[in-house]
Amino acid sequence: MDTGAGPNLFPLHRCKTLHLVRHAQGIHNVEGDKNYKAYMSPEYFDAHITPLGWQQVENLRKHVHESGLAKRIDLVIASPLLRTLQTAVGGFGGEGYTDRMDVVPLMVENAGNSARAAISSLNCPPIVAVELCRERLGGHPCDNRRNISDYQFLFPAVDFSLIENDEDTWWKADSRETKEEVAARGLKFLNWLWTRKEKEIVIVSHGGFLFHTLSTFGNDCHPLMKEEICKPFENCELRSMVIADRSMIGSDISSSTTNYPGKIPSGLDLPSDGVDEKAEERT
Repeated sequence: MDTGAGPNLFPLHRCKTLHLVRHAQGIHNVEGDKNYKAYMSPEYFDAHITPLGWQQVENLRKHVHESGLAKRIDLVIASPLLRTLQTAVGGFGGEGYTDRMDVVPLMVENAGNSARAAISSLNCPPIVAVELCRERLGGHPCDNRRNISDYQFLFPAVDFSLIENDEDTWWKADSRETKEEVAARGLKFLNWLWTRKEKEIVIVSHGGFLFHTLSTFGNDCHPLMKEEICKPFENCELRSMVIADRSMIGSDISSSTTNYPGKIPSGLDLPSDGVDEKAEERT
């Protein structure tokens, strides 16, 4: 690896800006940080956010608005688990919900024992649940999702249409994904992102999924850059990155909103060295 390698150039329309977010503190994190075996406890099934986690969400929301990021986001993608959905709607949803016939809330009141008011779907980007960015599958009940029909009741304005099965057919109690399988699923997820037209996307996911996916990147960078890309996420941390399509699997040049073809109106256009040669001929 050439650790002295300089910057790279990529056409802007072949890049996307990804704002990667790990969910806020869940009830499983509290005991799991003390004793890893706690993650095996059935009482943490589809773990919800703690009161401290909701404070983290509020601080994230404040940062998103103060930084101007809220105005730039085209799409929010969330893992279909309670803690990621709560983080997504709390951090990137609308303001306080007012009961109206023509507006569906993003989250109903007290969803997931949150003791929180309902959250509006007004003036916020669409939020879509995507199964591919779930936490490492199997073994840990906290990573076992509930039925999609249950989530649809709790998060009425979240789009669950991309999830095929109502029941969780991915999670297995007696087997656990390898790190390599998580990374492969993460790359499949990133390839799927190129099928989306949106350019600036928030992804609310999980520490394990983000770590193992990002660990496949940065091998052609300076070691400090690799470390910056791959370091573990804190609860409710947001990290912004740009990903480039180097394989031509993404959109073509016509999708660029900023490129301009030039020579409008058309006319004689000699390169500068040709102009110099003609000037010399005239002297």
